[in-house]
Amino acid sequence: MITTGSKWFFGLGFVSLVIAAAYGWTTGGNGLGPLTVGYKGAVGDHLGYGILLSAALVSFFLGAVATASRDAEAEAVAQVAGTDAVPAVTPAGASYWPPVAAFGAALVVIGLVSDGLLFIFGLIVLGIVLVEWAVQSWADRATGDPETNRRIRNRLMNPIEFPAAGVLALAVLALAFSRVFLALSSEVTVWVALAAAVVVVAAGFLVASRPHISSNVVVGIVAAGAVAVLAIGIVSGVAGTRDFEKHGEEEEGEHGGDGALAPVPAAPVTVEVAR
Repeated sequence: MITTGSKWFFGLGFVSLVIAAAYGWTTGGNGLGPLTVGYKGAVGDHLGYGILLSAALVSFFLGAVATASRDAEAEAVAQVAGTDAVPAVTPAGASYWPPVAAFGAALVVIGLVSDGLLFIFGLIVLGIVLVEWAVQSWADRATGDPETNRRIRNRLMNPIEFPAAGVLALAVLALAFSRVFLALSSEVTVWVALAAAVVVVAAGFLVASRPHISSNVVVGIVAAGAVAVLAIGIVSGVAGTRDFEKHGEEEEGEHGGDGALAPVPAAPVTVEVAR
């Protein structure tokens, strides 16, 4: 019997396959190529198609694992452990990964109709959510002590999360600000960059001046800033870049069609014939 958790993974895998086929056909694929993984035709963009296909395979695998483990229910754990008593399982707490997954899905949809970078970034977000959510669900059921479960989860994921989060944050900031700067004029871009620097310095001064500030407040400030930067970057990416002046055309107008100096008309010359 298919369990509740495995239904979610199987559904995600099926949706990923459908999106992979649609993405393949819209990026140059033909015939049955997106359905046969390139055996009977082209698959279009290999990178995006490969990421979507990999997400589908991982989802199907996790669904099979969830079915085999019966969603780690207490009776199944007791049977595997060979004990008569059902181990105590603490209910899992609230998770912030569902809204992050919704944000990643929105980026995928927006990227399909606007910018390929947003599409790739949305897939990366969904992949991170898939791994983090699976590890959190496993850690919440590892023991009956929530504090021990938290330490198990942090010991496994923190060595991976901290470097990856730093690299991802820098990449997101660079991408978002580049979209903003390319959409605005050169004069406005200077003032926007100055305003962003002032906001960052003011937020750092606020946090440093209050040593007893709650960690939840710091996380909230960082999260609000990240959401604001992402939202502005998405809007700027959809709006497109500004029109750049082509200096080659100006030189062509001054010097001639092929860039060479235009010939200067010769002054009239009067010739006197002696009689």
